[in-house]
Amino acid sequence: MKKMNVGLLGIGTVGGGLYELLKSNITEIQRKASADIRIIAVADKDISRAKEVVGNAIEITDDAFQLVTNPEIDVVIELIGGTTIAKDLVIKAIEHKKHVVTANKALLALFGNELFALAKKNNVILAFEASVAGGIPILKSIKEGLAGNKIEWVAGIINGTTNFILTEMREKGVTFTQALSQAQSLGYAEADPSFDVEGIDAAHKLTILAALSFGIPMSFKDVYVEGIKALEQKDIQYAEELGYRIKLLGIAKKRDKGIELRVHPTLIPEDRLIANVNGAMNAVVVKGNMVGSTLFYGAGAGALPTASAVVADLIDISRATNVPANGFNEKQIEALPIYSINDAISGYYLRIKVSDKPGVLAKITKLFGDKKISIDAMLQKETKENKSEADIVILSRLALEKDINTVIHSIESLSATIGKVIKIRLEELSK
Repeated sequence: MKKMNVGLLGIGTVGGGLYELLKSNITEIQRKASADIRIIAVADKDISRAKEVVGNAIEITDDAFQLVTNPEIDVVIELIGGTTIAKDLVIKAIEHKKHVVTANKALLALFGNELFALAKKNNVILAFEASVAGGIPILKSIKEGLAGNKIEWVAGIINGTTNFILTEMREKGVTFTQALSQAQSLGYAEADPSFDVEGIDAAHKLTILAALSFGIPMSFKDVYVEGIKALEQKDIQYAEELGYRIKLLGIAKKRDKGIELRVHPTLIPEDRLIANVNGAMNAVVVKGNMVGSTLFYGAGAGALPTASAVVADLIDISRATNVPANGFNEKQIEALPIYSINDAISGYYLRIKVSDKPGVLAKITKLFGDKKISIDAMLQKETKENKSEADIVILSRLALEKDINTVIHSIESLSATIGKVIKIRLEELSK
């Protein structure tokens, strides 16, 4: 069996998990691979930590550029993260004819088009299964298992931190701030959780999912992004009363003239499987025109699940798999228009705080009728803070975002309306 020498950039949590996985499962991996896969060098700034993980049998350096230019290395695994030094190292590795495996979703979302072209020019593989949903083989499934389908839409819980927070808010009745603190204490959220709670991490992953699903370039700048910080406990409760759960979803939909790309809190009917994905778990629903809806569920982060996806890429490279990076022939990549969020079509949850006066509800429903937007359900709740105020919760049927925004503006202009209208989009995920 030929040898495949691997150089590892970064021996932190995931890098350590990868080393452990390769050591524990090497017999099984060699049964499936077409080469003897061995890590022969590791680059990390913390050499003493690296030695604790891999011992003295493997070359350790703090010079990552020395590793990526090492002529004995066939594959470079990038687990540093970020889009600065990691980008430079990946480019250097590709230019030196190394195959590259990365879990770096931000790098691919922002610079994937450039890196794929460079990899093709140098006749090497750039593999990235671990960049989306950790150990769930979602990218391979879209590129290969579902390759005979036209993908109509993809919707996923692709950030475990926000899913944990929303689960805590629903199950324990805590506030966003309390749930975030719990997530941080358990290691699900960073000290600065902005990338997670503002939806940026999910948008990076959605960019990759959309590119593989529809054969479009990576288009991160076109993703509409809205996080979960504005959600209140009462919104979780009202959604439950109406038969819905709130999840932060990444949604990509193919429409007649282009693609919708959006990340935001979303109401999902409580009987959908994805609505019952709780804690820090991930799940992705893919709708193919022939297979229908398929659900992929599992651990979206963590050392060993992510390492599992990295090893799957290594095995593919050992087999000389040459599936196009995006799953499409590069001549078939289409720069389709990305719809503005104003042209997105969705159902809507609106929470409106009003003075509890006669005729207010009639005025509000008339505004919906004026824009020909149907109302599906409605609640009126006296607020705990003030008995002379009420929360009106309305679920609309499908409408254009710009039309619902017109209705919201008109509602906010009513003398009885107090503050801003809270809007959360709603997806049935059934068609």
